[in-house]
Amino acid sequence: MGPHALGEAAALLDALPEPAARAALERCCGSTRWVQGMLARRPFGSAIALGAAAAQIWSALEHDDFLEAFAEHPPIGDSSALATRFAATATWSSGEQSGVNAADQATLEALAAGNHAYRERFGYTFIVCATGKSAAQMLAALRARLENAPEAELFTAAAEQAKITLLRLGKLATEPKSTASVP
Repeated sequence: MGPHALGEAAALLDALPEPAARAALERCCGSTRWVQGMLARRPFGSAIALGAAAAQIWSALEHDDFLEAFAEHPPIGDSSALATRFAATATWSSGEQSGVNAADQATLEALAAGNHAYRERFGYTFIVCATGKSAAQMLAALRARLENAPEAELFTAAAEQAKITLLRLGKLATEPKSTASVP
């Protein structure tokens, strides 16, 4: 995703009426305060302004805001969750997690066990910017991050969420116009 996609996303978000812009932003990040902050910054006018706003607002959020955003992500490799609870972002999540499509059964089972251990340890879903990563790479990251102290892991997960949000903002511009504002 390059600046061109973010520029198109900025133009789209600037042109949408507020309810549709809110719905589009909610698909990019599940934090209510982030969405409100982004709406308050409209119009963006450029890719740089959109990206800067997204990063500045995210960096000003707190623990509960991060957890709210994390709750909008299915566990890595959980295709049944994509189809039901996370239907609004299922296409994006499925594409982002496409590295698990080629995974063998042992890796999928290890991811499921790791997701469970992670949730038990930290209280939220393992968040990783999965785009371009294989299942083995995601599993290695999950295992390594299980060793983090809870506060350090929260900030690691928040940094991963920021990457995901930026990618999703760019994806707004590549969707058919009829679905760009659908929650």
